[in-house]
Amino acid sequence: MASRSYTAVNTTDHDYTDTEMDDRESVYYDTISVAGSEPNRKSLSLSRQTIYHSADDLPGYDPTPSRFATNNRNYSSILTPTKNSRNPKSNDINSTPYYSHIALAGGDYGDGGGVGGGGGRAMSECDETWRRFEDGERSVDFILAFRGNDINRDNIRTRQIFERNLEKEGLQLEREKTQKIHFIKIHAPFDVLCRYCEVLKMKMPIKKLREQDSICQPELRIMKEMKSFFGRPFKFVKLDRNIFPERDYSLMLEYSRNYNFLFDAENPNFFNAATRSNIINFILERQRFSEDADNHTDIGINKLIEDQVYEAAYPLHDGDGIAPGSERYILLKEWASIRKWIKHQPLDNIKEYFGVKIALYFAWLGFYTHMLIPASIAGLICFFYGLVNLGSDKMSDEICSKNNTILMCPQCNAKCDYWYLNETCIYSRISSLFDNNLTIYFAVFMSFWATLYLELWKRYSVNLIHRWGLTDYCHRAEHPRPQYLAQFRTQKKTKFNEIHRILEPNVPFWKVKFPRYLISYSIVFLFICLAIAAVFGVVVYRMSTNTSQNIYGNTDSMSYKIMVLPATAAVINLVVITILNYIYDYLAVFLTDIEYRRTQTEYDESLTLKIYLFQFVNYYSSIFYIAYFKGKFVGYPAKYNKIFSFRQEECSPGGCLMELCIQLVIIMVGKQAINAVIEMVIPYLKKTFNSVTSKIGLSSERGENFKLISCNQWTQDYNLVQCDSRVLFEEYLEMVIQYGFITLFVVAFPLAPLFALFNNVLEMRLDAKKFLMFYRRPVAQRVKDIGVWYYIMSIIGKISVASSAFIIAFSSNFIPRLVYAAVNYKQKRPMEFLNFTLAYFDTKDFQEGTEPMISAFANITSCRYQEYRNPPWSDQPYKKTQIYWHILAARLAFIVVFQNIVGMVQMIVAWAIPDTPRKLRDRIKREEFLTREIIIENETHRNSNGHLKVSVDDVENGNVFTEIDLGGGDDSDDKYAFRRRRNNPDVTGDRTTPV
Repeated sequence: MASRSYTAVNTTDHDYTDTEMDDRESVYYDTISVAGSEPNRKSLSLSRQTIYHSADDLPGYDPTPSRFATNNRNYSSILTPTKNSRNPKSNDINSTPYYSHIALAGGDYGDGGGVGGGGGRAMSECDETWRRFEDGERSVDFILAFRGNDINRDNIRTRQIFERNLEKEGLQLEREKTQKIHFIKIHAPFDVLCRYCEVLKMKMPIKKLREQDSICQPELRIMKEMKSFFGRPFKFVKLDRNIFPERDYSLMLEYSRNYNFLFDAENPNFFNAATRSNIINFILERQRFSEDADNHTDIGINKLIEDQVYEAAYPLHDGDGIAPGSERYILLKEWASIRKWIKHQPLDNIKEYFGVKIALYFAWLGFYTHMLIPASIAGLICFFYGLVNLGSDKMSDEICSKNNTILMCPQCNAKCDYWYLNETCIYSRISSLFDNNLTIYFAVFMSFWATLYLELWKRYSVNLIHRWGLTDYCHRAEHPRPQYLAQFRTQKKTKFNEIHRILEPNVPFWKVKFPRYLISYSIVFLFICLAIAAVFGVVVYRMSTNTSQNIYGNTDSMSYKIMVLPATAAVINLVVITILNYIYDYLAVFLTDIEYRRTQTEYDESLTLKIYLFQFVNYYSSIFYIAYFKGKFVGYPAKYNKIFSFRQEECSPGGCLMELCIQLVIIMVGKQAINAVIEMVIPYLKKTFNSVTSKIGLSSERGENFKLISCNQWTQDYNLVQCDSRVLFEEYLEMVIQYGFITLFVVAFPLAPLFALFNNVLEMRLDAKKFLMFYRRPVAQRVKDIGVWYYIMSIIGKISVASSAFIIAFSSNFIPRLVYAAVNYKQKRPMEFLNFTLAYFDTKDFQEGTEPMISAFANITSCRYQEYRNPPWSDQPYKKTQIYWHILAARLAFIVVFQNIVGMVQMIVAWAIPDTPRKLRDRIKREEFLTREIIIENETHRNSNGHLKVSVDDVENGNVFTEIDLGGGDDSDDKYAFRRRRNNPDVTGDRTTPV
């Protein structure tokens, strides 16, 4: 007689009594469910398709420990054996047995490998015990820490309720109370991982199909040879495949226990550490810790940490990073080391260790850094062109000429004296390095580069995301934030979520959300205005400094005034920017909290947008001022335009491009230097402080001894810095601000991409070391892209076209040179370009009290100033000349033409490059076809075996367990088990509901 396999798998007909349902401590039902009335509870209990219920209610759940049982069937045409499994015979459907069930007997199922599992051990036995339960078998997947001397009864009771609810969800807990800090070790059994993997709609690797190799189209031989030939010089940048072996190509499918036979669940690393931490964190964030049914805010581990019920919650690192053999050690040595700066990143290993979100950040940072190489080369070409032609720049030669005796009008009223133009010789020479004939071509190149970078990133990232099983992932598939659900616990109106098949609070947009959005963004606008006011204050400082230096008789040269003073102002501006950043961060978090954002992705994107708007104004406004406004509305010596009785700042005869370059260099490089210190030094100091205070027993809160001995992985990781979601946000923000510098203002400083390249090469490795050594291991998160950052960069790329056009038109001498060439072409006696840009002023026309009170120059009748105005002897003295209007028209025409032509080419480039490569589209279709075929064949095979025979009924826990013979006879293993409700006798012989 064939052996029997029993299971307790729920179907949608699974039933609980009302009393049992009321007693359940499930996070979904008791703390988050929007079903307030008894009828709603019953209707929800029938559906069993809502996240507001425990995963216990989902089909296929059994609270007992699970183990796969199997069933024989022949699908040799579809599946093929896979490697690295516990039981080689169970990998292939051809061999014994393939169809997985959850058995009633047998105890706990083995775990995944590595840190998160109980499979193969990479480290020594001693090191492995650092991360395991006392039995030495079960892995520690997550840690909760709290102070052992916490005698607060409310806290003790809260922890008891919370931990009991975790155990009811199926998690296994073990307490360690040997030191002042007590630890709760959490282990997720295999059945819990399976349940929540299905709840979270995770895609998991399936067994290798026999036709799988045909999915990837083979490359042409000539293409392989060309890649091999051109790739030989760059072998030194590739990963060492002895350390990071290439991963086998595997198909990913949304996990379902109904199709367990498809998945390679016997693989010891089926649920890796990242997946395990994601699932456990999902449970922790949604678990209730109050027995009060009317308390709608006592939800989740985050609130418990805020209330100091627990000190910390974190997954464990893989080893200490010092002992060889662990994944952490390998990543530190081969990825985070500065010595490996030129090597590619092991993205798959990063994804396995940190999860998709952090891996995608490093993938993007690496791609962005590689794309900076051609931009840096183009910038160097532009710079060296200016350097080679430094001595042939006509305007600089005219200014620096020994015969140049052009006397310029005073820089301020009364206290300033006349000065010679050749005092700005050095300034004009340096300006010609950046303001040369290649500048416009470099601006066009960078506009195309920005578009090409974004389009190629989309193609690159879509391949990564597909390989990591997140192709169809959508944030709408995310579960609501616990804070969002807690805010609307009393909401009576609900709506049905078609994606999750669940009920959610029906929150009216116009009545509830819109007013909060309006208030939030009104405050954002107010603080943006304050940021602009801060920049205006720095401008007033610069104007007052120019005046005060002359009042007190400062005799510094003009080069000092037009180079050193702007540099000091830029440093002050950088300090103000850094201080305001902290204020803006706090404000942005507060405003986002009141907006009722449904999912974590929506919350993060709203927060990102606010902080970026603040940072955009904070970092760029002073640069915009110099590029677009400085020196444009000064007036002329007889009638200067003033602000608070101060004369406006003027540009030198060479334009404001050099000052723009100084401002850009100081803010960009200074920001990167400050961020590097903050990112590396502060976490290091925090880690060191925590370690020292733990060893010597110091506590900032109490005078008691809190000595903590690092005798295992969880005590060692406790001394590290908590890695919250804002850490990665700050990394993105830093890089996107940098991206703005090298696109919006690159015309002023062509070497900006090169500086960014040097910074990013170090940034990548330092960030890696920071995550591995100074921070606790972050909880893995799933994303399908870099989120709102892509759209921000896309908008910046479009704005950069207009920005480059305006800078070239108004801050450089490119347009005046063109008009000058056109005017001189018609004249028989061409004037010098320097004289072309300067106007005359009669010293008799000074307003009373504005002429120099004490002058080193005697008998001065006229001076020069930078404007296009008529001379004093003209019929219309000091009126703007016709040349001025010609130049203005040419500038505006250039902006329109540049913007439209470059913008149109950007659109063509974006249209011509598809977001998804054709090969990948075909591969996705082929994968879907193969997986669909195997599912259909499986269902067809089961349905073709005739009617069902009821042979045994066992009643257990109020459920009828029925072994069903699918027609294979007594010696056949083709038996299925399903659960039917006790009060539902309608079980016919033709029912084919499988497990």
